[in-house]
Amino acid sequence: MSLAIFDLDNTLLSTDSDHAWGEFLLEQGAVDAVAYQAANERFMADYNAGTLDIDAFLEVALKPLAENSPEQLAAWHQQFMVSKIEPHILPKAEELIARHRTRGHTLLIITATNQFITGPIAERLGIDHLIAVQPEMVDGRYTGKVDGIPSFREGKVARLEQWLEHQEMTLDGAWFYSDSHNDLPLLEQVDHPVAVDPDDTLREIAEQRQWRIMSLRD
Repeated sequence: MSLAIFDLDNTLLSTDSDHAWGEFLLEQGAVDAVAYQAANERFMADYNAGTLDIDAFLEVALKPLAENSPEQLAAWHQQFMVSKIEPHILPKAEELIARHRTRGHTLLIITATNQFITGPIAERLGIDHLIAVQPEMVDGRYTGKVDGIPSFREGKVARLEQWLEHQEMTLDGAWFYSDSHNDLPLLEQVDHPVAVDPDDTLREIAEQRQWRIMSLRD
């Protein structure tokens, strides 16, 4: 059975859910406004430039999970889904997912955004399999640390290899849809790499390599 693998942020969504969660926390007064907003914008710029220090980013991004109770986080996430995610779910993305589902493909989201943020989004999209940054939990609370390899750049390939071994599957005939040049390590591994509303760097590479380029935006 072939895999249809999807990046999430700015691919299936017309927003970056990690950045949007930071904006949401700012709106709730849950983080220091000046310092957190500056960090949120800096990390977004670094990601777009391909220079993101994933460890430094996660140290900041996972801190609010450790500073708040699971109950408070769950309540916030419900609001976040309504205000920040639902308006950015692309109808054409849902149609693409449905086409792969109809063909009997195994559907998988792989993202550098953490599992707390993305788990409910994957569920909303009807995709059962998710590889995301795994926040560490101890005694029912987040610690602010990462459990395992962050699923970013080459880390996506490493995490996917672990997942494939566990699922007893291969990448034979697999698709991978992404908007970002940060996903080149995985795009180069699949039989059907697809650049979705790509950034300038990925668009140039996709054109050179004659990869499919498509848009899910209206």
